[in-house]
Amino acid sequence: MMKGKGFSFPSLLSFLKENKCKYDRRKIIHSIKVGFSLVLVSLLYLLDPLFKQVGENAMWAIMTVVVVFEFFAGATLSKGINRGIGTVIGGGLGCLAAILADKIGGIGNAIVVGSSVFIFGAAATYARLVPKIKRRYDYGALIFILTFNLVVVSGVRAEKVMDLARERLSTIGMGFGVCIFISLLIFPMWASDELHYSTASKFDKLAYSIEGCLEEYFKMTSEKENKTSANVEPCKSVLHSKSNDESLANFAKWEPWHGKFGLAYPWEKYIEIGEILREVAATIIALKGCAQSPKQPSPMQRQEMYEPCEILGLSLVWVLRELGESIEKMIKCRAKILIIPKLQFIKLQLNLMQPSSKIQVENHNNLAISSFIFLLMEFVEKVEILAKKVEELGEFANFETKKLDV
Repeated sequence: MMKGKGFSFPSLLSFLKENKCKYDRRKIIHSIKVGFSLVLVSLLYLLDPLFKQVGENAMWAIMTVVVVFEFFAGATLSKGINRGIGTVIGGGLGCLAAILADKIGGIGNAIVVGSSVFIFGAAATYARLVPKIKRRYDYGALIFILTFNLVVVSGVRAEKVMDLARERLSTIGMGFGVCIFISLLIFPMWASDELHYSTASKFDKLAYSIEGCLEEYFKMTSEKENKTSANVEPCKSVLHSKSNDESLANFAKWEPWHGKFGLAYPWEKYIEIGEILREVAATIIALKGCAQSPKQPSPMQRQEMYEPCEILGLSLVWVLRELGESIEKMIKCRAKILIIPKLQFIKLQLNLMQPSSKIQVENHNNLAISSFIFLLMEFVEKVEILAKKVEELGEFANFETKKLDV
């Protein structure tokens, strides 16, 4: 820290550069965008002409920005549209129920209010439990319940309900408009880009991990003790990515057409690919467990397997990186022509390496080899399914056709 010197802007820039690994630039941009949005809606309070128009309802605009503005543009659109729909429907039905209760009067007023609160509250809560509705409209249903109850039980007389609803809806619309303008037009953060590139990067993570596992398996015992084991942390990050992928896919569906991602882009294919990637990651972790098992084949047997397994391993690493590059660059991977025949050949080679069943039972070393080869076979079969899914994605998303070198 600097002593005896005051704060300076260059020193702040220097601090940010030194800690660029700690601070994500996108998070800083998002924070600035939220702060700027709050300043804009705060003008409804600060400027007298605007305050005279909206009055105390200006707080709903500020509340909307705080609640709706999310990191990704799709998430902001999702929450904003859900909030608008929930407010309009909840406010409209609430107004009708309040007017009906006011006209009936007496004890009928309380009966109408209580019955409507119970029926609509229970129905909306049940709707929130339906998976398809919960996935995309959960926030809208929540806002519907809140708005309906506020309007019905607020005690405002029927003639004032419509004015109150109009004023609050207009200020909520102002807040939502500011969120959409800032989120979509100023350094937008697209959930679709995040899902696309994160899915592509998972292939490279798995290629790195399988390469490390095969290297570790064929090390001698003394080498394993002296060197660090294969890193499967990338596989664990892939295994734990399910909820994040589903959220990104949901947000991506709300986003407008931008770049190469159209309105009907097949985001569900990314979810399918993600599921298979997690199965591949689990197989790699099992392979690491096989490499660290106390029951290992003899050094001579490992040496005999080393050269063919090295060639097969390089082929698998190439296939994974080729599939990842296909998604990242949005180029059709030609799996049926280039990749699946290679995988079929790898499976044939692994079958030839399997010890006979009789020898396998008699020899624990051969049993260890069979377990390792079985896991490799599982890995190859999952990669083959993965290649077909990536090819399907290229067809549905109209990826460009890669020009073959002549």
